[in-house]
Amino acid sequence: MPFTPFHLGPGLLFKSLLQGSFSLVIFAWAQIVMDIQPLLVLLTGKGHLHGFTHTLLGATLLAIFSAVSGKYAIDNLLNRWPNHIKVGLLVSWPTATISALIGCYSHVVLDAIMHGDLLPFAPFTTDNPLLHMLNVNDLHWLCVAAGAVGAILYFLVLAWHRQARSR
Repeated sequence: MPFTPFHLGPGLLFKSLLQGSFSLVIFAWAQIVMDIQPLLVLLTGKGHLHGFTHTLLGATLLAIFSAVSGKYAIDNLLNRWPNHIKVGLLVSWPTATISALIGCYSHVVLDAIMHGDLLPFAPFTTDNPLLHMLNVNDLHWLCVAAGAVGAILYFLVLAWHRQARSR
């Protein structure tokens, strides 16, 4: 699923479940970071399309990078805004870390289901037990459904919190 919005569907579901403990921005940033290596392979024609970055080990390293760089970018941007606008937008280190880890690991899992060249557990094994767990069409619909459910849940929880505060 390189360069598709399908990865964001599960991100919306995680956001709805974890609310303020999850950053959709850092999650999305992690998706972009994960696909830089495949993009370079597609542009240059050199390398392995789903190489080291698409292993759990590589995803862990990219999650660390995504958490640090994403939090730094958000903090840097928010430092330019008035304090009253920042409320609820600041991202803690635990939130940045969790969001990046979920982003990178979910990326590997989703791609491992549909790409035969992906070896998620390398260098420990060259097996990919996730390959063809679902057909590609079903996987895409699952991601769309996760996004739809996540968006609905997010706004329901938001409305519930607003109503509870107004009492």
